[in-house]
Amino acid sequence: MKEISTEELQQKIEAGETLFLVDVREDDEVAAGIIPEAVHIRMGDIPSKLDFFSEDNEYIFICRSGGRSGNVCEYLSEQGFNVTNVVGGMLAWEGETK
Repeated sequence: MKEISTEELQQKIEAGETLFLVDVREDDEVAAGIIPEAVHIRMGDIPSKLDFFSEDNEYIFICRSGGRSGNVCEYLSEQGFNVTNVVGGMLAWEGETK
C-alpha cells in the first residue's frame, strides 16, 4: 500500500496540486476540524459510495491516526482503485483545518 506523510501532503497542497483527499473519520471527529481540501465520507459509507470513485484518479485517505484510512485503502485497492494512506492521520497533521 502506498503511503504519504502529513508533511508530503502539506507540500502537495501548498504547491496547488489537484488532490482527491478523503477524510474517513466519523462526523463528530470531522466537526473538530478537517483539512479544507478534503471530502468527508465516513469509513462505513465507503462500500455504498464506490460510484464516487474513478479508476482514473489517485485518492489519498486520512483518518485520526492512519488505521481506518489504511483499512479503506486496502479495501479500495482490492476494488481496483489507486489509493494512498496518510501516515499518522490527523494526529500528525499540522496544517490548516476548517
